[in-house]
Amino acid sequence: MGLAVLVLPAATLPTAAATPNLPALGGASALSLAQERRLGDEIARSLYRSPDFIDDPLLHDYLQSIWQPLMQAAQRRGEVSPELAERFAWELLFSRERSVNAFALPGGYLGLHLGLLAISTSADEIAAVLAHELAHVSQRHIARRIEHGQQQTPWVIGAMILGALAANAARNADIANAAMAGGQAVALQGQLAFSRDMEREADRVGLDIMAEAGFDGRGFVTLFSKLQAAARLNDGGSFPYLRTHPMTAERSADIEARLHDLGPARQAQSPVPAPVHALMAARARVLSETGSDRLQALAATLRASSAGRSASHLPTALENEELGRLYAATLAAARLREPALALHGLQRLQALAPTEPATQEKLRWLQLELLLLLPAQALPLAQQQQLGTLLQAALQSDRRAALLLGAQASLQHGTELQRLAIARLQARTSLHPNDALAWQTLAGLHLAQQQPVRAARAEAEARLALLDAPGALERLRAARRLGQAPGAADHIEQSIIDARLRHVEEVARLQALPWQ
Repeated sequence: MGLAVLVLPAATLPTAAATPNLPALGGASALSLAQERRLGDEIARSLYRSPDFIDDPLLHDYLQSIWQPLMQAAQRRGEVSPELAERFAWELLFSRERSVNAFALPGGYLGLHLGLLAISTSADEIAAVLAHELAHVSQRHIARRIEHGQQQTPWVIGAMILGALAANAARNADIANAAMAGGQAVALQGQLAFSRDMEREADRVGLDIMAEAGFDGRGFVTLFSKLQAAARLNDGGSFPYLRTHPMTAERSADIEARLHDLGPARQAQSPVPAPVHALMAARARVLSETGSDRLQALAATLRASSAGRSASHLPTALENEELGRLYAATLAAARLREPALALHGLQRLQALAPTEPATQEKLRWLQLELLLLLPAQALPLAQQQQLGTLLQAALQSDRRAALLLGAQASLQHGTELQRLAIARLQARTSLHPNDALAWQTLAGLHLAQQQPVRAARAEAEARLALLDAPGALERLRAARRLGQAPGAADHIEQSIIDARLRHVEEVARLQALPWQ
């Protein structure tokens, strides 16, 4: 799910109020919002099937804490119109790839490689990337690039996008050429690369969105300086973001000038605490690793180092660096199923971490995760007793990450907790029907409660949330068959299944329609 030569921003509806001091780059695209959303859905459906696609609840909640203020700021400024806000997906996708990259796709899908989060040192840097991509969306850059190559249909563009994604993931350009059959591969660079004017416009709009959302616009400068320095030393294909968004001297000077114009009042302190970012960047480093040797190397720092120093003995920057190192080592030890080492790391984290509430919350959910990853019989009695308290708190939390962790933990800890988890997840999915992981977790709980019909329907809803209407249909039909078996009568559930079948059949029919 990597992006080599494209960071493809989704196109959007032009807004009535133009951003001041921005160049006019052309009129509205002939590509309609409905067409663009459908193209984006097709591409996103393929990405959801990628083994690199990841929905980690803790990272999801963290990145949403950056993304949502940016979206709200863009809407307040008029960059995202009410119609566009309603009709586009506005979904973040995460890839476990270690390469440093981010992307946007038609229809309002934006994505981030864990490699980029792992090398960042502040939430402002991540906000800069997302605001830049959001600006590409709000200025309809991708639609205009497609329009410039009108001899190529949007579906050909979609195939080219997927080919480039596959090629970057496999580090193999031949895959891209195979995917872009019909002689279209040569057109990829010119068709999908953004012009200098578009990059400059995305910088300016993104910077204004960041300032409106309360982030420090200097995140633009620090991130690009860091990426350029690292790429000069050793790129090796690890920095595709720089190839799709080259930070020229002109762009850098323009950002610096606009930062000066914003003034100190608009260069606010990030709304995300620095220790929280340090923990989540460390988490990204661990989750991007697929080999046990790399996890062993991360965990080894716990074995080699002495007892942690208190936070008061470290400068703030080094304190956050140490927090991140300890978090990565602790999580790596837990994933390697080394309970003593993981619990030792947790104790050191708790001793070092500031008492600031958001940081303490992240450590509570790490503790719950460790207790899930580690064998229960290997845990000290005190930790086993804490598990019940943590579970109750997680299941009552309004945080998605806490609820999903608690629900997954309840599978191992008794019927009553499972019933509570089911009730809480049902409430969540009624408000957030596109939360695939919540539906999948709910399906597992229904199975544990000997409710196969409801489990099959929850699995169907999870497939639909991942844009897989045929898969959803298959599971709904299985649910109906299970419900018609002798002794399985549940008339309310069967009525729900029948209604959902009619809806999903229509969705599948629309997905199968040829391009108009």
